[in-house]
Amino acid sequence: MGVIGLVVLIVIILLVLILIASCVRIVPQAHAIVLERLGAYQSTWGTGIHFKIPFVDRIARRVNLKEQVVDFPPQPVITKDNVTMQIDTVVYFQITDPKLFAYGVENPLMAIENLTATTLRNIIGDLELDETLTSRDTINTKMRSLLDIATDPWGIKVNRVELKNIMPPAAIQDAMERQMKAERERRESILRAEGEKKSTILVAEGHKESVILEAEAEKQSAILRAEAEKEKMIREAEGRASAIEKVQQATADGIRFIKEAGADDAVLTIKSLEALAKMADGKATKIIVPSNIQGMAGLATSLKEIMTDAKPEA
Repeated sequence: MGVIGLVVLIVIILLVLILIASCVRIVPQAHAIVLERLGAYQSTWGTGIHFKIPFVDRIARRVNLKEQVVDFPPQPVITKDNVTMQIDTVVYFQITDPKLFAYGVENPLMAIENLTATTLRNIIGDLELDETLTSRDTINTKMRSLLDIATDPWGIKVNRVELKNIMPPAAIQDAMERQMKAERERRESILRAEGEKKSTILVAEGHKESVILEAEAEKQSAILRAEAEKEKMIREAEGRASAIEKVQQATADGIRFIKEAGADDAVLTIKSLEALAKMADGKATKIIVPSNIQGMAGLATSLKEIMTDAKPEA
């Protein structure tokens, strides 16, 4: 074989290798391939390695099975009360059937966009402006349900729909801002009034507590003064009782000493007269004289005579 023949053989071998390589396909995770044979749908390749017949099989479409996000531009819509506003939406969808996705609709993304705009107009047309602004969750739920049903023949599942922005006309936006400002001022006034009310209540409660504490202190002070006065009276009474007891004890001791000294009736009589004399010298306006005063007087005369007779002997 000559050089030319060797070159031709090498070229043929390279072409065969290239052809074989072109017939081998590796499908990555979360992807799929729609295969056609002689122009008709043959199968859907999932993750892994696959082989196709040269010149017979053809890859019709590569499909991404991941969840996808499409942000559609703002769409003009009219509310039930004839207010025109701009609303842009975000749609989260996922391809569940590659065959239906490949053959169901020509341009799936454009179809979803147009379907989203139509569905949004239908829903907003049944709502007034205030309902539209306050019912985002309700609108999102309705749109997701309707779009999911409508895209099911295309092999697409709509997982979530979000209203990104709701833009009413400038005049309405200004009116809404003024209303929000008035609402904020009203809430501020309410909060200020509530703060002043709480402050007044706290001051009143503080004054009340102060009065209660003062009354309690005065009560305790009065109790202490009464107890002190009571203690003083008890001690004074105890002092007087002790003095009387000592006087009585001294009197009893004197009588006992006289009896122990053997004093006769004359001595006792003299002591009685001394006591009578002390009573007469006092401030008493009445004096009770014993019934035997005459005997006492006679005894006094006798004592005088005895003392007189005793003087010369001295």
